[in-house]
Amino acid sequence: MNHAALKKRLREMVREDVGAKDITTALTPNKKVRAEIIAKEPCTVAGIKELDSLFSLFNIKITNSARDGTAVKKNQRTLSLSGNSHDILVVERTALNILSRMSGIATLTSEILKEARKSSPKIRIAATRKTTPLFGYFEKKAVKVAGGETHRMGLWDMVLIKDNHLKLFSSITQAVKKAKEKTPNGIQIEIEVTAPEGALEAAKAGADIILLDNFTPKRIEKAIALLEKSGLRTGAVLEASGGIRKENIKDYAKTGVDVISLGMLTHSAKAKDFSLKII
Repeated sequence: MNHAALKKRLREMVREDVGAKDITTALTPNKKVRAEIIAKEPCTVAGIKELDSLFSLFNIKITNSARDGTAVKKNQRTLSLSGNSHDILVVERTALNILSRMSGIATLTSEILKEARKSSPKIRIAATRKTTPLFGYFEKKAVKVAGGETHRMGLWDMVLIKDNHLKLFSSITQAVKKAKEKTPNGIQIEIEVTAPEGALEAAKAGADIILLDNFTPKRIEKAIALLEKSGLRTGAVLEASGGIRKENIKDYAKTGVDVISLGMLTHSAKAKDFSLKII
């Protein structure tokens, strides 16, 4: 998302909260003040750059802050601010919601990546499109600052042929062939398969990425063995997805797949608690 689009989205968030007017803040004197945002629990911080863009819309300055992707402790000051009290009070909740949600996702991503790399030091962790409408950019950005990958940002930047698409083709081979004919150079083609034999067909057809959907670790190992036997293992990136959690991710990481994608990074992360105090 470019800077202009980001600022537009941030304005929409504030407008949703404020409506016609913040009738409570309007009762208070408007003064030049300083404020702090404090982490009320340990976490990996994400959203600092987005808050900087938000605050700049209201002439609020960040005078000191933690960096995105770094760990903070309970009761640690995460940001220091200065500006007019009315402006700070108007954006307070929007800012905290962004910071809390993004930091929750970053924390979970960091924890899962650390767990997975106990089994496979080079394994990559990616998000999915299971995001909150109009907040997906922020959620995927949180995954990225914690060391994960965004996968595709939307429907425009990568071909991903899933089960419902495949029902409109006669075979995996036909679907990949059509995609290769119609897709501009530089855009990757990924296809979802549900059996080891499907992975082999996709590799032979020339898919860039093969998504092993709801495979058990044993079925992943079988798919990899088929590809290796055919000399096709290095021809495509192998991605595992479906049914993977923090508790079993080490079992998937040690199978030899290249990427593990998890919807839970964005749809199940618990928001972290922050508070803003005028000082």
